[in-house]
Amino acid sequence: MDIYSLAKHTVYLALFIIGSAQTSIAASDDSSPKIKYKLTTSYYQASDDNNAVDVNLRGSLDSHTAWVGEYGDRNGFRQLRTGYEYSPDYGFLRPTFSIQLASKDFVGGSISTEVGGDTFVIIGIGRTNLHDYYNLNFDPNDAITFGIGTRAIEHQELSVFQVFDDRLGTQQRISHFVWRYRPTDSQRITMDASYKTGIDSDDVFIHGYCLSVDYSFNQLFARVAREQHANFASSDLTRFSIGLHF
Repeated sequence: MDIYSLAKHTVYLALFIIGSAQTSIAASDDSSPKIKYKLTTSYYQASDDNNAVDVNLRGSLDSHTAWVGEYGDRNGFRQLRTGYEYSPDYGFLRPTFSIQLASKDFVGGSISTEVGGDTFVIIGIGRTNLHDYYNLNFDPNDAITFGIGTRAIEHQELSVFQVFDDRLGTQQRISHFVWRYRPTDSQRITMDASYKTGIDSDDVFIHGYCLSVDYSFNQLFARVAREQHANFASSDLTRFSIGLHF
């Protein structure tokens, strides 16, 4: 069995586990947690007019999350993706194990963790099989992540981290400052400001900025982001997203 087939069966198994766990919990206790869904629709307005649309559906139950989505742009590139992540909480150690598959034979995976209490260290590594993939998080996938964060301030979370390519020799680095604020139980604000440097798809060393702002109110949320050299390409991108928790 090749790595793609193995990864595909892993995701199918994860989806089966979530569904079976949901059925078992519901049968044993009607008050137990149910699967929580998140639907996100996004429109990407590109400076080169290669605009795109993406739709993504996630389902979460306790420490398990699975998702499916599809991306399509004006130039005809389309990609269906699915994935699974497991995020156990061991107190001082809070890892996340993730695997993702996409059409065009893409396979990727990552391991990341927070180490500490209210103030913590962030460590992660990601790897792919280097097949064609449109990266929706706009950070290098074959990379290491390192940073720090804190939840010691009431209703707030701050983190500073860098994602940097350690495999392909692109010198790509993205430094993030992320602020999360929950003014009330029904509202949440997230701001992600980042700065990037590295060799782009035209083999030119570039630098650029990105600012993303999210606002959630009850079950609804919206996001606006502006990024220079999105995915280390020549095009700048403005992203608009709306979604629903249910």
